[in-house]
Amino acid sequence: MSERVPEGWSETSIEELLSPECLFSDGDWVESKDQDQKGNNRLIQLADIGDGSFRDRSHRFMNDEQFNRLKCTELKKGDILVARMPDPIGRAAIFPKIKHRSATVVDIAILRPTKIDSYWLMSIINSTEFRKEIEENATGTTRTRIGRISLSKIKIKSPPLPEQKKIASILTSVDEVIETTQKQIDKLQDLKKATMNELLTKGIGHTEFKDSELGRIPKSWEVGLVGDYSSLVTNGFVGSAVQHYRSEGIPYLVSKNIRDNFIDERGLTYITKEFHEKTAKSNLKIGDLLTVQSGHVGSSAVVSKKFNGANCHALILTRFYHDLINSDFVAYYLNSQIGRLRLSDYFVGSTIVHLNTSDLKKFRFPIPNLSEQCEIVTIVKSIEQQISFWTTKLSQTQSLKKSLMQDLLTGKVRVQVH
Repeated sequence: MSERVPEGWSETSIEELLSPECLFSDGDWVESKDQDQKGNNRLIQLADIGDGSFRDRSHRFMNDEQFNRLKCTELKKGDILVARMPDPIGRAAIFPKIKHRSATVVDIAILRPTKIDSYWLMSIINSTEFRKEIEENATGTTRTRIGRISLSKIKIKSPPLPEQKKIASILTSVDEVIETTQKQIDKLQDLKKATMNELLTKGIGHTEFKDSELGRIPKSWEVGLVGDYSSLVTNGFVGSAVQHYRSEGIPYLVSKNIRDNFIDERGLTYITKEFHEKTAKSNLKIGDLLTVQSGHVGSSAVVSKKFNGANCHALILTRFYHDLINSDFVAYYLNSQIGRLRLSDYFVGSTIVHLNTSDLKKFRFPIPNLSEQCEIVTIVKSIEQQISFWTTKLSQTQSLKKSLMQDLLTGKVRVQVH
């Protein structure tokens, strides 16, 4: 921790900060034989501990006999749960009120403050400065963990209780904005999923339907093979291209860049102009559809203006007849729940699945007229734009919280307590 202690603050270890009646212990060692999914006692696991939030994911249970025999520490609302293992190590969350009596596994430390603010202490534990201390005191190679004793010895700078509560109030208000924003994103994601499933099977305004090899579809729709509606279906370059990588040059899209309906630019690779010209068959044009062959198989995205003239590696490149097919429409279908399920029938391999170019050519998809395809794309994109807006707002609020934590939890910026 920093050597400077703000005026009126003290520097103590967590052990010293907690009063004698406070609980500071590890969770309980619970093996698989001690779990009973029909039991009434919840077993909180590492997956439940988020970085500042309780995730409520694991849903493991024990019966009363097991809980009592193991002398489990019963959790109380407001307990701070600290994950002693990655990822990340040392993340902390406050235990909320849930309907089941609960205990934790051994790799979660339990803190029960009584004379300090729980939210403030949780925020300290999740701060960048404290996280560094945890990582420095962690042990192990394949299974890195922080010991409870080591955790208890880490020193923190603490203000008087009124200032703790004021800091906690400020950070909590930001958390509420983050939570509200995330809920809005989740609602829009659900809306997008439902809208895609509806429009990609029933279309817009249709009253007459017919049976097809894809199930019930609008009477006016056709069913066709990808290969029959494309001027080109080919692989990106396959083989080692590392020797042609450069820090700048021609963008070179690989599987990690292709996500459902968008191109992820993080960690973008570049190649030389000479290599680009030698691999002309995988030169990209606006509107080309790129589909992942290995890894997150089947994820598809359309080449935008930004990547016109780029190149690609080990991806399936499909160039549709644009007077018949809107590439975004096909991407939405391939990435939809029904499309991904049907596409999985074409995957080959057991431990590592793969999608062959020749098989994608044989993939059948529904074909409305071009006007309806474009209208469906417009509707889905409007929802995506809303998701993008709220995602940006979420990122900005998270950055604000990080900045506030850095200022308030170190005393760099002091709060007025009245």
